[in-house]
Amino acid sequence: MEFLLIFASAFLSATLLPFYSEFVVAAAIANMPENLLWIWLVASLGNTLGAAANWLAGGYLLHYQDRKWFPFKASALESARSWFQKYGVWSLLLAWLPIGGDPLTFVAGVMRVPFTLFFTLTFIGKSIRYLVVIYFSDVAFSAF
Repeated sequence: MEFLLIFASAFLSATLLPFYSEFVVAAAIANMPENLLWIWLVASLGNTLGAAANWLAGGYLLHYQDRKWFPFKASALESARSWFQKYGVWSLLLAWLPIGGDPLTFVAGVMRVPFTLFFTLTFIGKSIRYLVVIYFSDVAFSAF
């Protein structure tokens, strides 16, 4: 059950919804310190698949960018598009960033980045993110 919660929180935090998985991952580390590898893998995979949902949405939802409910402001979308055009697909390694990461994965879908390349680069970046989260959570819990 804990791993399902980790996966769901990581997935949701990578989508357009305002959600943070770090607290869930930290709580899992406190409750299951012997499962650090599994926590890392489940969180990384969940977060990458959540980003893949943005990628899919990018290819479909851009037609509706003039609507009020559209998930990104025009300025955020343009900033992500500019960043993406400047640095190319390698910018997906930074998709884990709390600001700009979600629009970046959306823009990757808009720009029709091949899914295998998208998934690989995004997984690498998000895996590093959770290594950092796990490391600092483990250090913090070890101090007590």
